[in-house]
Amino acid sequence: MEKRKPTQHRMTRRSASHDYTRPGIYHITLHVADGLGQPLGAIAGSLFAPDGSIDAPHTALSPVGQMVEHELLHTIHKHYAMITIQDYVIMPEHLPFLAVVQDKLLSPNGKTQSLGQVIASFKQGCNRRYWEITQRAKPVGTLPLSANSAISAIQAIEAGEAFKAGGAFKAGRAFEGSVPGGFAAGKVRFSSGRQPLFAPGFCDVMPVDERQLATQRAYIAANPRSRLLRTLNRVSLSAQRGGIDTALTPSALRNYLRRECGTALTPEAWETIDSQLLKGPDATITCDSFGDRRLLGAHLLPVVCHRKDAARFGEQKARCLEAAAQGAVLVSPRIAKGEQEIIDESVNRGLPAIIIVDNGLPDRYHPSQEGLDRCAEGRILLVTPWQYQYRGKNEQVTVPFCKAMNCVAQAICRTKDSWWKEV
Repeated sequence: MEKRKPTQHRMTRRSASHDYTRPGIYHITLHVADGLGQPLGAIAGSLFAPDGSIDAPHTALSPVGQMVEHELLHTIHKHYAMITIQDYVIMPEHLPFLAVVQDKLLSPNGKTQSLGQVIASFKQGCNRRYWEITQRAKPVGTLPLSANSAISAIQAIEAGEAFKAGGAFKAGRAFEGSVPGGFAAGKVRFSSGRQPLFAPGFCDVMPVDERQLATQRAYIAANPRSRLLRTLNRVSLSAQRGGIDTALTPSALRNYLRRECGTALTPEAWETIDSQLLKGPDATITCDSFGDRRLLGAHLLPVVCHRKDAARFGEQKARCLEAAAQGAVLVSPRIAKGEQEIIDESVNRGLPAIIIVDNGLPDRYHPSQEGLDRCAEGRILLVTPWQYQYRGKNEQVTVPFCKAMNCVAQAICRTKDSWWKEV
């Protein structure tokens, strides 16, 4: 008997070890296909209108967006009674929602289904109606398939793979079809030149406690307001690539880490750090950012808390806050508890700060609503010397990695982190 290969999820945020037939709460995000622009609607409303009011930021749904909303709220539950859709928002080009699976996932004919199969069926239903609304060409052929083959065809196309059914199907063709539970089994119809509405795959996040669940509910609800805020601050509230000169070379950083970390800086640890650094045309370390870069023009002072200075923390904190009140901008990786305390108190006083973040900035970067507001107000600038890397929730940054950010903070400021002792 041939050994079955492990599932290769289409999206990197899928959990390879999770059983997606199990009950649970899933924060799902679907994106429309590349090249379609914003087919689901447009952001409308006033940034200054309170939530819940008629003028609050919202998506004015297009006919396609209205169709997607109906499919989401009615069709999924109709065929999968164990699934309810709670929080959701239709955005112009993506769809985040909470799906609550209350029992083991089964199709109407009693067969075990995975969440991926349910999502694939939902998207195919949307595709059919999308093609009807946009008056796409009619199918060029009909291929009879069994229920299991129909599911296999959809999963294969979702993964961008070829599916062979008697040699009649060629990879890369658009298709529309119906499967058990999404819906009725029978035939999958294939046609040429019809782009699906949604991109392949999906992202999911599984909240582990009530606090995370509340955070995700708030994130979904805040999407229209965040989008409107980004639109009005298009440059600063997007990832800005490169252009921040640290004058720090990788070799100088390595020497710094050798002094700070000793034997903890193994050749393997340095190779990992060096491979993730952003480097400019002159081979020095550069940084991406998110926020108002005008903060870089201020008098910058690094905030790094060392264990050897723990007894003098009160003195360090007082001098840092005094300097910030006099116009300096504090720069910190905000890793140690002392750094967090100093930066948080400074920001809460309404003073600006630059934070060195421990990962790169993806193109679709979404800070918290509070962080987004502070970046829009020019109170926070996020800076990173790292290329973006996907990390599992249990992955921790290493000591040399943290020390590297301490060095970058000092390089950006052109000032040693011991400045407060010399005041």
